[in-house]
Amino acid sequence: MKYSHPLVATNAIDSIQDMLLQSVKEYGKRRAVTDFSDTPIRELSFQELLSHVQAFGTALQKIGLKERSHIAIIGENRVQWAIAYLATQCYNYVAVPVDRNLSKTEILNIIHESDARAVICSASSSTHFDPSNKSLRKVKHYIHMDLPKKEGAFESMKALIDDVPPEKLSPMPAIDPEEMSIIVYTSGSLGRAKGVMLSQKNIATDLMGMVQMVRLYPEDRFLSVLPIHHTYECTCGFLCPLYKGASVWFARSLKTVLEDLQASKATIMLGVPLLYEKMYKNIQKGIRERTLTRVMVPVLKSAGGILTSAGWKDAKKKLFGSLHQKFGGHIRIFIAGGAAPDPKIAEGLRKMGFSFIQGYGLTETAPIVALNRLVAFKDEAAGLPIPGVKIEILDPDENGVGEILVKGDNVMLGYYKNEEATKDSFTRDGWYRTGDLGFVDKEGFLHISGRKKNVIIAANGKNVYPEELEDLLNRSPYILESMVYGQPDRNYNEQIALQVVVDGEALIALAEKKNTDITPEWIERTIKKEVDQVNKQVASFKRIQKIIIREEEFAKTTTQKIKRYMVGKDPTPINPGEL
Repeated sequence: MKYSHPLVATNAIDSIQDMLLQSVKEYGKRRAVTDFSDTPIRELSFQELLSHVQAFGTALQKIGLKERSHIAIIGENRVQWAIAYLATQCYNYVAVPVDRNLSKTEILNIIHESDARAVICSASSSTHFDPSNKSLRKVKHYIHMDLPKKEGAFESMKALIDDVPPEKLSPMPAIDPEEMSIIVYTSGSLGRAKGVMLSQKNIATDLMGMVQMVRLYPEDRFLSVLPIHHTYECTCGFLCPLYKGASVWFARSLKTVLEDLQASKATIMLGVPLLYEKMYKNIQKGIRERTLTRVMVPVLKSAGGILTSAGWKDAKKKLFGSLHQKFGGHIRIFIAGGAAPDPKIAEGLRKMGFSFIQGYGLTETAPIVALNRLVAFKDEAAGLPIPGVKIEILDPDENGVGEILVKGDNVMLGYYKNEEATKDSFTRDGWYRTGDLGFVDKEGFLHISGRKKNVIIAANGKNVYPEELEDLLNRSPYILESMVYGQPDRNYNEQIALQVVVDGEALIALAEKKNTDITPEWIERTIKKEVDQVNKQVASFKRIQKIIIREEEFAKTTTQKIKRYMVGKDPTPINPGEL
């Protein structure tokens, strides 16, 4: 069965170039982008942003970069990154956004594999680039975001912009919205890197679909926290606000989120589940430490629900006013993506007056496929298909679970210079194979069960989805993060194993409460009790049989997903016989 909604967009656009021109015409003098960091270009209105994009696009032409050249962009979330990206799209270049937190080897590999002819970078990444390096022989131009003037091999981005007078601006060239315009690498390691080819039409389709699901206003202020090279933040936290005339404020770092929320008076923030989990745990910790607050919070939550039902829409915000002030006092929506958040966190934040929704997507789908709405949501679901996107479940089992297929104008063109991977990613009739497993309920909501490649086949032949168990485990106050996987036993059957990172602060508090010493044996017993509670909630074939306690946190991607392929074995696992 196929699931979809028609695309009936107001302010229809067919490209990023089209989007920018429309927004400048409608919102010209309104603030568009702002940096909190001390950078060469700190704040621009929509009209000023267009002027800078035109000046930089003209400068790229002047230094000899021909249309369709590939340009790598590496840097922090900042106004200059926005200018560089928009200039590539408006002047018919191909942008290659690169994760600045990758290793030097991974970054150089992407530069080489993407056939980049130019690199635009900030000071934090500039040391990676030595023109004498043979792996950079394809690169002809280096542009530095932070230098005030040309220095060695590096041109100054600001100087290039300043050297183009208004009367010398080149007109934007005509573009083909369906041509490859962006290459995003999903993995930077040598020999594994896959460059997702996206067109401007892919992005435009996703933008139009999203704003039909969640209404945005020119008065909205987005705090950009997640790495902007990632399609989730780039499309949803940067381009989408500009499309609807809202402003984008680039946070300094994850550590300064609260300060930046207050300073920007942000109304919307995108985050990954781990960010909201830490936020919620800190709120709960504050409540536990204050006796009166601990008593009053349940009362206030109940009262808030009653008053809201009675018609006082802002009742919860008023009752939890001091908490809202900590987040700047203006938050309208928290949006989660990148992985499934704990439904209890969504429910808890909502009871305190915060609107919280989640969505689902992939880099290959530009990225959003499904999204919850503020008035039609399910916290346990990824959401409804956005307009213009179709979903189908391939070969569903008795529970309706199968591989999620997607079709729409938001789906990638393929993988750059990798025909085999491209072919493997599509069905014969053109549906994109996400590699994710899930089902669609009677109301049309998509539910994610897990990654196809992560599925564990139990001894009885049934599927076990690690993500389902991890969601339950991570609700424990004593478990910081977890990873469930299959490990062959002596009979070559897959047993369900667990690696866990404990929450040190929570365990210390528990030990003090129980007046006991913290020993490895006590930690093992405590975690075992938590795992036992999870095992009681699931069918017998899903029960965890082996626990390994890690001393270090898992290696993660920049969107805070655990790099499962990097997880090794700990030499001191708990005896499986205890479980």
